[in-house]
Amino acid sequence: MKTILHKADTRGFANHGWLKSHHSFSFASYHNPERMSFGALRVLNDDLVQPKMGFGTHPHQNMEIISIPLSGALSHKDNMGNTQDIEVGEVQVMSAGTGLTHSEFNDSKTDEVNFLQLWIIPEATNVKPNYEQRAFFSEEQKNQLQTVVAPKDKLEGDALPINQQAYMYRTNLESGKSIGVNVKTKQNGFYVFVIDGEVEVADNTLGKRDAIGVYDTESIDIKSNNNSDLIILEVPMN
Repeated sequence: MKTILHKADTRGFANHGWLKSHHSFSFASYHNPERMSFGALRVLNDDLVQPKMGFGTHPHQNMEIISIPLSGALSHKDNMGNTQDIEVGEVQVMSAGTGLTHSEFNDSKTDEVNFLQLWIIPEATNVKPNYEQRAFFSEEQKNQLQTVVAPKDKLEGDALPINQQAYMYRTNLESGKSIGVNVKTKQNGFYVFVIDGEVEVADNTLGKRDAIGVYDTESIDIKSNNNSDLIILEVPMN
């Protein structure tokens, strides 16, 4: 088993006034050669958007993009005709493929929006762009794994499809509870990101917004020291 620890206070940070963004991996003006990716996971940004502000229309190509609101609601528009809000409890995925354009705005006049955006490197390039969004219920995450994203050819439950052999799980662990996760294939590794709470993973204690990558292993065990909200990614390492 090999591990790489990413404490919250070691992330890159950008303050644009209307946007405050923490970067787990190199992004925009933040460049760290030791943090270019974790396997196929290329970006994990923790963004805080001010009221009536947002990202204007911009392009993406050949990237799997996942957005998860943690507070507030994000208004999405794209050139495929999708226009809708993404709210807490929902997950949005976009397979950019041959190319798409979209915008993301905080339409609230008073409340900030905090959301996570992840980019996963696709297994095939220049596929037809795809957009999907779904609500996931927290009761199905209590002390168990809920698969929210999975490969488009290996979907399970209500998972949203992406163009990569990667999975995303959500779980809410009560204090003192433990959970085990087994890899789908030996080539995959785990990236555990703590939204809130405190957990033990691979002999490391992780607090709010800490993360750990674990690879060269067939499974991991996670023990919660406090009530904890987690995202667990399983991604190809090569």
